[in-house]
Amino acid sequence: MPHTAFARLALSLRPAPVLGVVVSAALLAACGTSSKDLHYQVPAQPEGSSGYTEKPGWATEKFAVAAANPLATDAGYQVLKAGGSAIDAAIAVQMVLGLVEPQSSGIGGGAFLLHAAGNKVEAYDGRETAPAAATENLFLKADGKPMAFHDAVVGGRSVGTPGAVRMLELAHREHGKLPWASLLQPAIALAEQGFKVSPRLHTLLSNEKFLSADPVARAYFYSADGKPLPVGTLLKNPEYAQVLRAIAKDGSKALHEGPVAQAIVDKVRSHPTNPGVLSVQDLARYQPKKRAALCHDWNLPANAQGMSARSYQICGFPPPSSGAIAVGQILGILNHTPAATMALGSDGLPTADWLHFYTEASRLAFADRALYVADPDFVQAPGGNWLNLLNNRYLQSRAQLIGQQSMKVAQAGNPAAYRVSHAPMPEQIEYGTSHISIVDAHGNALAMTTTIEDQFGSRQMVKGFLLNNELTDFSMAPKAADGHPVASRVVPGKRPRSSMAPTLVFDKATGQLVMSAGSPGGAQIIHYTAKTLQGVLGWGLTPQQAINLPNFSSLNGPTLLEAQRFPAATIEALKTRGAEVKEQELTSGLQAITRGTAHGKTFWFGGADPRREGVVMGD
Repeated sequence: MPHTAFARLALSLRPAPVLGVVVSAALLAACGTSSKDLHYQVPAQPEGSSGYTEKPGWATEKFAVAAANPLATDAGYQVLKAGGSAIDAAIAVQMVLGLVEPQSSGIGGGAFLLHAAGNKVEAYDGRETAPAAATENLFLKADGKPMAFHDAVVGGRSVGTPGAVRMLELAHREHGKLPWASLLQPAIALAEQGFKVSPRLHTLLSNEKFLSADPVARAYFYSADGKPLPVGTLLKNPEYAQVLRAIAKDGSKALHEGPVAQAIVDKVRSHPTNPGVLSVQDLARYQPKKRAALCHDWNLPANAQGMSARSYQICGFPPPSSGAIAVGQILGILNHTPAATMALGSDGLPTADWLHFYTEASRLAFADRALYVADPDFVQAPGGNWLNLLNNRYLQSRAQLIGQQSMKVAQAGNPAAYRVSHAPMPEQIEYGTSHISIVDAHGNALAMTTTIEDQFGSRQMVKGFLLNNELTDFSMAPKAADGHPVASRVVPGKRPRSSMAPTLVFDKATGQLVMSAGSPGGAQIIHYTAKTLQGVLGWGLTPQQAINLPNFSSLNGPTLLEAQRFPAATIEALKTRGAEVKEQELTSGLQAITRGTAHGKTFWFGGADPRREGVVMGD
């Protein structure tokens, strides 16, 4: 897709060296070139910042991979260099992330994967499930009130049946090119030879209150005096390597059955103060699901940024994720407001007027999210179709509710004259995750968001990896005060609602993929992703420029702005409109790859979030 903004920019047309790892002659020479197998070589180990590190953006021609840690990105790069598919690369990336970024994702958690072969989009659901013995009262105290968040998280109670590995195995059977076993070799090599503790991992360990209570985690992540391992410490994980060797040989069965499964269950059920109910049967019976991707049109008018009218198809993940619906609703509602034609301010930032419309649209979207979205195997979509929530006429009616003053708290709509018999889910804490975007040389692309939920999950470590706390993504209160059940309450076998928003965007005129994007960040994922789509496709920015924009949101409450990133005049203008404005850290972890042209050639332009350690690599 020709993109005028790309053509205007003097971009470097080769991957730029970021954090000492993205591209070097030695690294490129080390990459395997076989089309039949992967010959992984451990690269020079990076050390990056855990704060805000400027990144230049990247441009590649054949393929690209964007992930949250340079070692994980490099593993994916070497797989693509060896002729692997996007799915192959994602498997290698995930296994390395579980080692080097264990606080965010891993084989003890779940993932949503959106895959495109040409313009055929498939959604692979590896979301965790509630154990068979779980009840809707799982997180209620003796007095009938919900547990405090971290009282519920820490221990075995919050652990759902993990699904990431079995889901990736399914995707590999259908789209893999390299042998399964070879794709685990990068993580095995790094686990056995060791990797350097990154500044981000060290910082999170330093701020962590609960992890050291687990003796296994304490022995691995902390020194004998109880201090977190210093930056640059060579950390080896032979137990994780052993588990991966078993998975390489026997597939997901090695995790879901046998001694590893038994060790997971023993860990969950034997917690001294907060045991869970996960069983070996839950693990053995877990099945990933293939779902229809949720795709809808986004028709943009000409705007003051100099962009002409254009049409896209946005594809995201359907429920149990709320991400695609909420992102689509926000952007669709904005389309029916003056914000649709507004440009960025003269300072290059979103204006107060635009932010007003955006946050009001967010309130409306989050009100619908709270009422309707849950596991579709247990809860019916309004009118029997989730696309009813993205219907253009419905979004237009929602946009008409936006006035000059903030509504502060929005109420859910009803897009299909649907008789609602359940209550909205109260807003509660969500954390975590990691995002991967990949395009390969074969014409395939993916966006995958992967998670163990909270930072370091349930804080339970077994066999070299951490277990998720995904069950706290269910409503901890199963019913409202009036007795109506909450749609996303705990039910055996059910998948908790998620905010993950892996996204693929296609040009309506050509059918070509133009973007893969997503982010970690709990409920804020929705806003980080929407910001990036608006930045690239609405304002003509490069993915790096869009990612760099300050973050902003509303979860149907206060207007949240990334601290120290907006001028005082913008904040005051929003307050004048009646909004409660709070400045806080909004640490996104965006990755994005977009198709664009520069100097008469077509490129993949990549961006990685300066707020984390991610980089982009490709040829």
